Amino acid sequence: MHNHSDRAAADVLGASFRLPCGVVLENRLVKAAMSDSLGDGAGGPTEQQIALYRRWADGGSALSLIGETQVDHRYPEKPANLVLRPGVADASFRRLAAAGTAVWPQLGHAGALADARISHPAGPSELRVEGLHCAALTRAEIEALPGAYAAAAGQARSVGFQGVEIHAGHGFLLSQFLSPLFNHRTDHYGGPIEARCRLLLDIIDQVRAEVGSRFAIAVKINSSDQLEGGLTEHDALHAISLLGETSVDLIDVSGGTYFPGAPSSSDRRSTGPYFVDFARRARSVTDAPLMVTGGFKTRAEAAEAVASGATDFVGLARTMALDPQLPAKWLEPSGGDPEFPTFESPPPGGVTAWFTMRLTALAAGDERQFNMTLSEAVAAYEARDADRVDTWKQAFDVGGEPIV
Repeated sequence: MHNHSDRAAADVLGASFRLPCGVVLENRLVKAAMSDSLGDGAGGPTEQQIALYRRWADGGSALSLIGETQVDHRYPEKPANLVLRPGVADASFRRLAAAGTAVWPQLGHAGALADARISHPAGPSELRVEGLHCAALTRAEIEALPGAYAAAAGQARSVGFQGVEIHAGHGFLLSQFLSPLFNHRTDHYGGPIEARCRLLLDIIDQVRAEVGSRFAIAVKINSSDQLEGGLTEHDALHAISLLGETSVDLIDVSGGTYFPGAPSSSDRRSTGPYFVDFARRARSVTDAPLMVTGGFKTRAEAAEAVASGATDFVGLARTMALDPQLPAKWLEPSGGDPEFPTFESPPPGGVTAWFTMRLTALAAGDERQFNMTLSEAVAAYEARDADRVDTWKQAFDVGGEPIV
C-alpha cells in the first residue's frame, strides 16, 4: 500500500511538458550532461556510448543530455569528447541520436580550459595563473563562434537529434565570457553583464536561424561560479532575464567551475539540492522553462522542487550513474532512492573519475562487478585518456601550431 505523498510525488514527476518549440518531454526527470569519456578519440561515438544512452532511455528519463560535444575540434575538454561536424562519424551519431526518445548533445567549447595536450587553450582574455595559461581569442575568432555553434547544431539536426543544449556553465568558454574572472575584455564582449552575455545571445540567435522553430534549444548556465571575482548570482539573474527574451526552450541552472583548484559544488554542500533557491528567484525574471541540476538524491527532493514551482525539470547526474533505472522507479508510487557511496579523504579528481568509470561499467552492463577504489579509478581514467591523445592528434592533424 502506498501513501498519498508517494503517489503525489510520482504524479508530479510523471507529468509531460511541451517546450515552446513544440517538443514534448514525457516527464520531469532529465539525465543531465556528464563527460562520460566514451568517445572514440577521433570525435565520434562508440558502441559503448550508444549502449549507455540506450540504458538511460530504457530507464525512463524524459531526456538525456550528452556531455561535452565540441563545436570546434581545436578546443576540446578531453580527447574522448565528441565533435559535431559534417563527415565525422555520421552513421555512429545517427545511432546515438536514435538511442532514446530524446537524446540531445550538449554543445561545448572548452576555451581556456581546453586540454593542452591536444590544443592551444584560449579564452576571452589571456591568463597566466597557477595551473592555467591561456591566450586571448581575437575579435575575429570570437565573431566566428556563433557560426561554429550554428553549424554544429545544424549537423545535430541532420543526424536526427531533436535538440541541443548550449553549454554556458562550469567554467567552459561561454561561462568564461560571463565571468569577470576570465573575461577582462574592454571591447563590446567585456565589462557589464549585458556585454558579457553578448556572445551567448548571438550564438542562440544564429543556432535558431540554422535549426528552425521546431528544434529545441536549451542553455546551461551557472547560478554563480562560486569563486571570488567570478559570476555572481546577481549577474546570473540578469543573464537569465536576457536569455528569457531569446528563443530558448529551456534554461538549465547549475553552478561551480572547473577553474584549477576550485572545489566542486558537491564538495561544498553535503545535503539537499544545490540550486533550487536560486531557480525560485530566476522564476521572477523569466517565463522560460527551467531545469535545475545538482545535488538531487531523493525523489522527495525532486518532487518538491517541481511541485513548489521552483523548476519544471530536475537534472540528475551522479544518481543516474548509480542507477540508470531511477526515473522509472521514481515514476511509480513504490519509488526507491539510490544509495550513495561514501569516500574517505578522496584524492583530487577521485570521485569524478570513480563515477566516470562507473559509466563505463554501465555501458558494458557489468556494474554489479564494479568495485574500483578511487585510486584505481583515477589511474584507469587517466590511462584511457592518455591512450586517446595520439588518436585525436592524428584525426585532427594537431601539430605544434594552432590549427586555423
